[in-house]
Amino acid sequence: MRGLTINQKIYFTLRLAVAMCFIGHGAFGIITKAIWCNYFAVAGIGHDTAYTLMPIVGTVDILMGISMLVYPTRAVAGWLVIWGLVTASMRPLSGEPFAEFIERAGNYGAPFALLLLQGGFNTGFKQWFSRMNDEIKVDAATLSKVTIWLRVFGFLLLIGHGWLNLIQKQGLLNQYNALGFGNPAQTAQFVGFLEVLAALMVLIRPFKNILFVFIVWKITSELFYPKYEMFEWIERGGSYGVLLALWFAVKKAPARAMLWPFKQTSDLEAY
Repeated sequence: MRGLTINQKIYFTLRLAVAMCFIGHGAFGIITKAIWCNYFAVAGIGHDTAYTLMPIVGTVDILMGISMLVYPTRAVAGWLVIWGLVTASMRPLSGEPFAEFIERAGNYGAPFALLLLQGGFNTGFKQWFSRMNDEIKVDAATLSKVTIWLRVFGFLLLIGHGWLNLIQKQGLLNQYNALGFGNPAQTAQFVGFLEVLAALMVLIRPFKNILFVFIVWKITSELFYPKYEMFEWIERGGSYGVLLALWFAVKKAPARAMLWPFKQTSDLEAY
C-alpha cells in the first residue's frame, strides 16, 4: 500500500473486507451448510426448500462480493449493510445467543463505514450506482465519523467474541481442544476476559500498537475452525477490515482525537 494516502488505505481495506465477508458467506450457501436451515426456518421456510435456496443465496452473495472488487458502488454496499444485519439477526432469532449478532458487527460495519467514507447516505440517485471514487479525499468531519463508527464496530465484534468465549460456545471449545489445550473451558474463560478488555480499549482509547496485536490475534485465531477453515476465515474479513481500517486511522490521528468521549471534527485532522 505504499504511495497511498491514509484515506485510500482505509478505503481499500474496507473494500477488500466487504468482498471477503460476502464471498466467504456465499461459499457456505454453495456447499449448503446445514445450520442455515435454522435461519431459513425463522422466515417459515422448510428444510427442503432451504436446501434449494442456499446455492442461489450463496451465488448472489459471491457476485455482490466480487462486484465490490471490480466495480464498487454505493448501492451494493448499502445492500450489504442491510443483508449483513439480516443474516446476523437470524442467529439470535433462531435461538442462538445474542452475542452471535454483535460478534458479526464486521459484516455490516465494514460496508457501513465504507459508505460513510464515500460521502454517506445523502447522495443523488445516480451516485448510488456510479463507481466509487478510488482517489478518495475525505474532510475532517467525514473522517471523524468513520473513525468513531470503526471504534464502535470494533468494540462490538471483540466483545461479542469474548462473550461467546465466556459462555463457552461449543465450537470454540472444540477449537481449543483441537489445538491441544488440556482445559478448553478454562482457556475460553481466559480468552473471553482478554477479548472483553480489548473491546473496551478499542472503544475508549485505541492505542495503535496494542490495536495491531488485536488485529494479528483476530486474523490468526480465525484460522483454527475444525471444519471449512478457509471459508470461515474469509467470511470474517469484515472483522479484520474494521480493525485494520481503524489502525490506519489511529496511526495518523492526533492523540487527543482518540480519547473518550469521542472528539468532534475540530479535533481530528484530515490527512
